[in-house]
Amino acid sequence: MTTRLQPGDTAPDFTLPSDTGETVTLSSLRGTSVIVYFYPAAMTPGCTKQACDFTESLDRLKAEGYEVVGISPDKPEKLAKFRENDGLTITLLSDPEKEVLTAWGAFGEKKLYGKVVQGVIRSTFVVDPEGAISYAAYNVKATGHVAKLRRDLKLD
Repeated sequence: MTTRLQPGDTAPDFTLPSDTGETVTLSSLRGTSVIVYFYPAAMTPGCTKQACDFTESLDRLKAEGYEVVGISPDKPEKLAKFRENDGLTITLLSDPEKEVLTAWGAFGEKKLYGKVVQGVIRSTFVVDPEGAISYAAYNVKATGHVAKLRRDLKLD
């Protein structure tokens, strides 16, 4: 069974490559609230909708003091195409070994079309400026998720 993070837990640190060739380390973002979301695959309908929603909300989220980081098992080259195809402005990180996904409880058993499979569990977290989880949601829906997150964070 995958261990799930809860509010109050220390966010597991990570260093991952981005689609732009830079390396991003979570602890280097301390002092800022960071929305970290995990999604199964770039350029699929649900993941595209979710990434576009975060991109459309990015200026408002930044104005409220949040950075947004999306993580998937896709390689940086595929993430670069994803950014280009959909005009994404959020940070996209690559975790092909699924080590970060697993550490955050975002990879494991899930139901897909009624069958239990191993895969990415669509999940969203908020890491506070001190590095603790302040919000954790697993099995989120792609459509409408950013609006729900904004409501949950009392940003609307």
